[in-house]
Amino acid sequence: MHKTNVVLKFPQDFVGQLTTIQGEFPVGSEPARLAPYDMLLAALGSCFYATFLDIVEKMQLNYEQADIKLEGINRDEVPTTLQTVTIDFTLKGADSEQRAKYERASDLAGKYCSIYQTVSHVAEISVNLHLE
Repeated sequence: MHKTNVVLKFPQDFVGQLTTIQGEFPVGSEPARLAPYDMLLAALGSCFYATFLDIVEKMQLNYEQADIKLEGINRDEVPTTLQTVTIDFTLKGADSEQRAKYERASDLAGKYCSIYQTVSHVAEISVNLHLE
């Protein structure tokens, strides 16, 4: 079992501080601060990628760099949960002849990423894999 702890401190407005074992990060709706959905999408993207890394290592696939862009669209009705999430996943320096294997690794990353599975209970998630 894995346990995670974070601490959020706010004065009476929405300008606060997130503290984790890795450091402190500004939170809020002002510029240069992390908003709640910024953190949620970042958590989803980083979990998806960490899972993908484990899979491509086992599949012995190589590439130079991964770029991940996530876009979330919320429902209009309250509570305004995510309706859709699009993950644009670009692998630079990937062998295009191995596309089917990269697609399989991406599919498995979605299947085994715990945050992907959590978010998928409220939102439709699509992954667009691009090889460059």
